Amino acid sequence: MRRILLAMTLAVSASLAHAGPKEDAYQVVEKWGKAFTASDVDAIVRLYAPDALMIGTLGKVVLTKPEEIRKYFEIALNNNKPRSASLNSSEALVIDDSTVIISGFDTVTGVKDGQSVIGLGRVTFVVARRGSDWLIVHLHRSPLPAT
Repeated sequence: MRRILLAMTLAVSASLAHAGPKEDAYQVVEKWGKAFTASDVDAIVRLYAPDALMIGTLGKVVLTKPEEIRKYFEIALNNNKPRSASLNSSEALVIDDSTVIISGFDTVTGVKDGQSVIGLGRVTFVVARRGSDWLIVHLHRSPLPAT
């Protein structure tokens, strides 16, 4: 009986020590939200892989270079402050041990001309393990249609 309990305890502790790709990917998305809310351009850009692709909320081109992503956030995060971003609901699809797609709905808030603004949107993150790090390899966000 003690051996069975010991084996069960070891199995549970091993599963808690490494939660898995889905949880790792969600941690990146959580860091992204915190960096967005803090208007921390350096922190948010560090979450992207060097070969990441991104289409911003009102983007008309696919951003393909780190300097393009940085420029986007230098403008986006330094307007309408204070701001916040939160993932309201989402689903995750684990492609394999190193790739996860997270799609859902979010809320972005800010202040424009002294008035609070709220933007509801659709968002997809593709998060992949690169070496020992989990990084965003693709982000697409678009406004939620009114109808």
